[in-house]
Amino acid sequence: MRKVLVMLSALVAVVSMFALVNPDYQSPIVAVVEACAPAVVKVEAVKTVRSPYFDPFIEDFFKRWFGYSPFGGTQRATSIGSGFIFDKAGYILTNEHVVSGASEITVTLLDGSSYKAEYVGGDAELDIAVLKIKAEKEFPTLELGDSDKVKIGEWAIAIGNPLGFQHTVTIGVVSATGRRIPKPDGSGYYTNLIQTDAAINPGNSGGPLLNIHGQVIGINTAIINPQEAVNLGFAIPINTVKRFINQLVQTGKAQKAYLGVRVTTVTNELAKALGLKVNKGALIVQVMEGSPADKAGLKDNDVVVKFDGVDVNSDAELVSLIHSHVPGDVVEIVVNRNGKEIKFVVTLGSSSDEEVQSAVAAKEFLGIVVDEITPSDRETYSIPVRVEGVIVRQNRGSLALQAGDVIDQIAVNGQRYAIRSVSDWNEVVGKIKRGDFIAIFAIRRGARLVYSFTY
Repeated sequence: MRKVLVMLSALVAVVSMFALVNPDYQSPIVAVVEACAPAVVKVEAVKTVRSPYFDPFIEDFFKRWFGYSPFGGTQRATSIGSGFIFDKAGYILTNEHVVSGASEITVTLLDGSSYKAEYVGGDAELDIAVLKIKAEKEFPTLELGDSDKVKIGEWAIAIGNPLGFQHTVTIGVVSATGRRIPKPDGSGYYTNLIQTDAAINPGNSGGPLLNIHGQVIGINTAIINPQEAVNLGFAIPINTVKRFINQLVQTGKAQKAYLGVRVTTVTNELAKALGLKVNKGALIVQVMEGSPADKAGLKDNDVVVKFDGVDVNSDAELVSLIHSHVPGDVVEIVVNRNGKEIKFVVTLGSSSDEEVQSAVAAKEFLGIVVDEITPSDRETYSIPVRVEGVIVRQNRGSLALQAGDVIDQIAVNGQRYAIRSVSDWNEVVGKIKRGDFIAIFAIRRGARLVYSFTY
């Protein structure tokens, strides 16, 4: 018994000794979380989604005669993400993919208070959106930092709602900067991202990535494998976001920079065929006359290998980098011309300076929203000048059309109609009736697509 008491006394002494180590220590992470968490919000977006078996005629028939559709049709679904307040008046930053197409958005703060949020504006390519909530008080805010000063190895703190668990904190370090990853829908690339090993999971999207000073250095936006919880996440640099905040608040849209080139990705086969001296980069197929690229001295067959200090490996990466800037930004572009690297300083322009806006509003047909093709569209989606038609801006329907597709023909009951403008589109879709046999012809990056169905 005496030995047992001696051992217990020794154990208590050891535990007491360790308990005295750093007795007043408090992790700086705690201070960051206490200061910043009140400005981080949970975002719930109610959206209307279509069943993959959606047919507007069948759905209308069953709803009219039976009061419901057995094929699913349109259904309401709720997506959960994160966001943070950056202005005391209640302005919130989040990801566009969290709130895109939402009919109702609810924001919940740390103290449990909830507000209906107004969608102010956003941009799918940049994946940023601004929301607004109202109350008779000033809201807590987060300070926006300087992502250009971020260094690999410094602390990174994420606060958000992963997997629906509200206000969860994860920590890690900045693992890398300047990362590029393809977007899940294949529409292009996220470029110049901050990589972190702070755990980022579904539901973190739109939330802040903070430094040890409590400043926002990025917006958490993507993970490598969304099917599993992984410690490899990516954030949009906050300096990219800051370029567009005022535009989104004032106009609801992001006005992105315009270079004025049509490009294609350099492959080994293309390099050998054209005798290029490099096997990666973005080959300039065409320089638009009078564009910023033309004024700076860029030429057809130049290969863009670096844009504003970031290596360029493909046409989609170059376009994403251009569109991460605003008109008037001055950038350095490095091209390989006949084996020699040449640097150009270019003042980026505004795509609206080159565009002729249609005076005719396009009719929406089966959830497809179209517009006239602009020079900026030709740069973004590599559309040759010889291709005419209307461009798909948005598709909320069941056809597999994507933003950037060019519709140049529609066939109705065996009769083909050329589509060269919004007026042509309106005239044709305005004639379509229930029971008509329809075929829509589209072009996507040089490939011909056909979608046929009964209306």
